[in-house]
Amino acid sequence: MNEHTLSMRLERVAAHVPAGARLADIGSDHGYLPVALMRRGVIASAVAGEVATTPFHAASRTVRENGLEPHISVRLADGLAAIEAADAITAVSLCGMGGETIRDILDRGKACLSGRERLILQPNGGEQPLRQWLMDNGYRIVCEELLRENRFYYEIIVAERAEAVTYSAEQLYFGPLQMQARSPEFLAKWQRLLRQKHKTLASFELARQAVPQDKVQEIAQQAKWITALLAVSKLPQA
Repeated sequence: MNEHTLSMRLERVAAHVPAGARLADIGSDHGYLPVALMRRGVIASAVAGEVATTPFHAASRTVRENGLEPHISVRLADGLAAIEAADAITAVSLCGMGGETIRDILDRGKACLSGRERLILQPNGGEQPLRQWLMDNGYRIVCEELLRENRFYYEIIVAERAEAVTYSAEQLYFGPLQMQARSPEFLAKWQRLLRQKHKTLASFELARQAVPQDKVQEIAQQAKWITALLAVSKLPQA
């Protein structure tokens, strides 16, 4: 993967960046996403933010080698602190981190957001607490995708500020739009996870040390939700 050929998941993230956007790519790593979008003429400008020096230098090199220094600012900063008011950012991408990490970055950096930005999030697990944060902070999920790449399932969550929305516990767990779409990838992911839940519950029964009852109940509830979801998906369509 490089700025010329993005991975499948980054291509799907790129597809949700609006034309003409002023993008802040937080945790930009090598800077491939903003550089690719700038080379394609999709975005007007970008900020590539990195908290660690090694990826910061890698992103700086990618931008420099593509002659895009006038259009992409690479900044060493913690999370959304890379964004300045003068950037007039209209889209923020956070990719390849755990959902809890993305949630914490958004929460710490709330003051850096105007509320007009589209959030394009690609968590590696931890989607439920991330969706909870979005709901609690006035964001509506406007698009969700799930794809499989290199044996792993990746979710993309796109959110925008809107009127207050309330998601059920199941919607926060599965994704409100994913539950409606029920794509083959989505069903395959949850079939696999249901098998894992059953194995976990079986291992709890064999455990020599007592497992906290609330943990057992949490996983049993999740298994029940998944079973119900998959049962509905098998019903004949009218």
